[in-house]
Amino acid sequence: MNNWLYLILAIILETFGTTCLKLSNGFSVLIPSIITVVCYILCFLFLSYSLRTIDMSIAYAVWCAFGILLISLVGMTFFHETLNTVKIISIILIIIGTVGLRLSN
Repeated sequence: MNNWLYLILAIILETFGTTCLKLSNGFSVLIPSIITVVCYILCFLFLSYSLRTIDMSIAYAVWCAFGILLISLVGMTFFHETLNTVKIISIILIIIGTVGLRLSN
């Protein structure tokens, strides 16, 4: 179960790191740039821990799918990105594919 916790932490850190990457303005703003690098280092550390027992295809698919879902929510909430039918359907399809991979085990 700890490995799933590591995967959740990796997803959260990746989402936070990507948000700070946007705020870094092309690594021209110091604090968000530093936070981005630290978050990605920790993200990959926790992702690597999760791969000890979770199949790589499953862990990566979950990491990507939930990262996409969370960063899309952050983008729409804080950066006023548009929401349309194509985006919603695409995100749902990514999540369905991830669930399908998980159920295939």
